[in-house]
Amino acid sequence: MEARTILWFIVFCGFAVNYMVRININIAMVAMAKSGQKNQVNSTECYSTQNTNFSLESGNLTNINNVKKYDFDWDEKKQNLILGAFFWFHWVLQIPGGVLARKFGTKAVFGLSNFATVLLTFVVPWCAYTDYRLLVANRVIQGIIVGMAWPSMQHLTAHWIPPDERSKFVSAYLGSSVGVAVTYPLCGVILDFLPWEAVFYVTGTIGTVWFILWWYLVYDTPAEHPTITAVERKYIEDSLGNSLSRKKLPIPWKDIFTSVPVWMVLISQWGGGWALFTLMTQAPTYFSVILGWDIKMTGIWSGLPHLCRWIFSLSYGIFSDYLLKTKTLSRTNVRKLAVGFCNVLQAVLVLGLAFTNCNSTAAILLLVSATAVHGGVSAGPLANVVDISPNFASILQGVAGLVANTPGFVSSYIVGLLTYQNQTIEQWRIVFLITSGMLVSTGSLYLIFAKSEIQSWNGGYETREQTEEQEALRTDKELHEVQIVKTRTPIVKMNNNGNKA
Repeated sequence: MEARTILWFIVFCGFAVNYMVRININIAMVAMAKSGQKNQVNSTECYSTQNTNFSLESGNLTNINNVKKYDFDWDEKKQNLILGAFFWFHWVLQIPGGVLARKFGTKAVFGLSNFATVLLTFVVPWCAYTDYRLLVANRVIQGIIVGMAWPSMQHLTAHWIPPDERSKFVSAYLGSSVGVAVTYPLCGVILDFLPWEAVFYVTGTIGTVWFILWWYLVYDTPAEHPTITAVERKYIEDSLGNSLSRKKLPIPWKDIFTSVPVWMVLISQWGGGWALFTLMTQAPTYFSVILGWDIKMTGIWSGLPHLCRWIFSLSYGIFSDYLLKTKTLSRTNVRKLAVGFCNVLQAVLVLGLAFTNCNSTAAILLLVSATAVHGGVSAGPLANVVDISPNFASILQGVAGLVANTPGFVSSYIVGLLTYQNQTIEQWRIVFLITSGMLVSTGSLYLIFAKSEIQSWNGGYETREQTEEQEALRTDKELHEVQIVKTRTPIVKMNNNGNKA
């Protein structure tokens, strides 16, 4: 098996773990504390109320009648603090994560950031029993540390993956979607048979096993890999050609922030991030309140769209790489086509979702489809980052991650304003219309102005062979100059008096 294939699987599992440990508490909270907020759903909506109490935490609204015992009497405000604390400073280490990856490598930065979050997962029960404020602090630290993961991975991709294979490889990043899809039902099953503490011990153990595999199987460059074949290494290095520099180049901050291609990546990721966070966090609320589904059904159908998102990402990534290898489309047009799916087509599907009313079949089909086509982001903006600057891909992803994660709390706040104590079809229609508008506007800008060519400020256009050849030529030239100097030493003639002639 090729080293790149093994790398894909380990990266895929790493992103699944990354999301597993960040959302496990969303489900566990149902068994940890009873909501202090009551909201009776209007019987004129999609189903008749049965005096059901709901938690109004954005994205975690669940039927809690079946839970018989609660270890904590946290009110709605405290629960919101715990669940939202992860995202407060999640943006802080996005750019530093990219910088650290250039200095220490992705193996250390991605691996240790994931593992540190896993270790903090193990102590969640202790924090909860000690003081809810300690649990809030735990979540804040988790959010900060894990912010380094995504930017650091682009550094690895730039050094390992040939340009015509990036679309498929970047689909491994969407292991995060599989993490979401698996964690919801997994935690639901755990809560059926075990105490809520088991949610954190099980997910923490899974993360620990992953870290061991990561540390022993992953290397920052093909040159460092002890078992890679000479054929594969040569293929990778020849494919990367002159896009990477062997030297640590200074970061061209001014060029980055004045680059139109960079801004198009940022804009498209803002729109995609808005839609992803809205659909990912609000879907359980919509299913529970508007469609009246119970927690098990909500968990299953909330996870399914993200599984489909990864399947679409992998399939579309393979298709995109085929278009590149056969030169059917230019690299820029391949990236634009991907955004046509992950932004523009998604906007159309979300628009349809806004008008499904009480038709649960149409709602789930549109939600699954809208989330699935967002998988095109791996062949679009995510791959585009490495295209335009392999040397600074981790830095660009840090900036993009900062932008893409901002909608996480902005959209949640707006949804809260629109639907708090007003859970109606009309209000949810506004939520979906805003999301659709955000997608189509950002996607349209990308389609018009985006580019995928390596930018001039990427720098460092020497390959390893070119550098060694130039060093050899420089040495030969210096030796030749020394010989010339020796042969040109002037001959001094003396006259009969012993003086210089």
